[in-house]
Amino acid sequence: MFAPGAQDASNLLADYLLAETRERGEVITPLKLQKLMFYADAWHLALHDVDITQEKFKAWVHGPVLISQYHRFKEYRWMPITKEVVRPEVEEALKLHLDEIIDIFGSESAVALERMTHKETPWLEARGDLPADEVCENYISKATTKQFYRDLAKDN
Repeated sequence: MFAPGAQDASNLLADYLLAETRERGEVITPLKLQKLMFYADAWHLALHDVDITQEKFKAWVHGPVLISQYHRFKEYRWMPITKEVVRPEVEEALKLHLDEIIDIFGSESAVALERMTHKETPWLEARGDLPADEVCENYISKATTKQFYRDLAKDN
């Protein structure tokens, strides 16, 4: 959607979400950014059959995580991300999608978003029988993600 490389696409996705949430007067922590990126990618895949980034999310204790963005923003830990970013240019359809993700999920707290992902099949399936607080390096299946959110869209 953004660029040929998965990490480049992940960087641009993060930058867009950061820039847009800031413009709306919101602060965003790494935890919240990770969940917004997950929902943006998941819903785009479910609704349009195309992921935004080819990078896969890992099923970490606190929910889905893109490793490249974890490392990029880990210095902020639980604090708001203050790194300067430039809003990337995106095609209009993608802009509308990302703005809708922020409209729907942006007002939720990071912890609320984490709890949401913990109740959903993609994260649960990737973690298997691991206890909720156990370290996990498993990737969340894009196929499961696509089907889960597609089914949710059909039910609503």
